[in-house]
Amino acid sequence: MKVLILCTGNSCRSQMAHGFLQSFDETLTVCSAGTEASGKLNQKAVAAMKEIGIDISNHTSDSVDLYLNEEWDYVITVCGGANESCPAFFGKVKHRIHIGFEDPSHAVGTDEFINSEFIRVRDEIKTAFSKLYNEQLKAG
Repeated sequence: MKVLILCTGNSCRSQMAHGFLQSFDETLTVCSAGTEASGKLNQKAVAAMKEIGIDISNHTSDSVDLYLNEEWDYVITVCGGANESCPAFFGKVKHRIHIGFEDPSHAVGTDEFINSEFIRVRDEIKTAFSKLYNEQLKAG
């Protein structure tokens, strides 16, 4: 089964979701991409995942253009707030799903607060993607 996770920058939320899905089932083919891929991972996202034993440090931040000609079982968008537009994916897709999350990289304040936002969003992603995996992907 092939799953593509889309976001705008492909540096944080989509990368964490990618890490979780791959940790749930190594037989899944999981990729993540962005419409405006930053080209690098957010190091606070890498640290938040490492804290729970998932290493995403070797992931790459890729443009969605790399994946347009492939067929996907699922394309999942993870963009959050109303001021953020989710990318549309026009490739061959069996199922399109949106599960929105706030972007912790926009958090402002002390280092402690910013880190707590990454952990909060990471935990929300884990809960949502665990549910998605158990209810749809595992059965598929």
